[in-house]
Amino acid sequence: MTAAEAIGPRPRTLDVYHQWWLHDARWYQGVAKRFGYAAANEINAEALRYVAVHVGKRVARQFGGKPARDTEELRRRYDACAEWMFPGELRDGGTEVLASGDIELTMRQNFAVTMVRMAGSLDGYECPCTDIHAGWSEGLGVRLTRNCATACLRDGDPACRLLMRADPA
Repeated sequence: MTAAEAIGPRPRTLDVYHQWWLHDARWYQGVAKRFGYAAANEINAEALRYVAVHVGKRVARQFGGKPARDTEELRRRYDACAEWMFPGELRDGGTEVLASGDIELTMRQNFAVTMVRMAGSLDGYECPCTDIHAGWSEGLGVRLTRNCATACLRDGDPACRLLMRADPA
């Protein structure tokens, strides 16, 4: 009998994701208890932005390393970034280009918020979404002139809504 057979069936990748997100939520809660929510939120945002920059660079390479031809292509790149950080199995959302030229990201379900809620840390939690989008943009080689949240699941809204506008230069 092999070692793998002795321990039973292999976990699905999604099961492993769930455990790591639960770890992150518990880690956040531990930092918040010991050092306060301000420190936990700051460290969380810093770490997620770091990962987001790397994701943006990876996606930029997948798209040939050249700047996006237009806002629609940039929107697709942001969707690819979201998939690399938060696979579709862990979220319900997407992006669209608005008439204003802004790219709106909508999330009707976000696994990170669910895990933080399950860990009992939602009250002091600040979503790092704009930090994530800033990181993706940096990795993609895009300078944002707008990066803001207009609604948030964490606050009880039916969906997160975030607006991004890229500098056309």
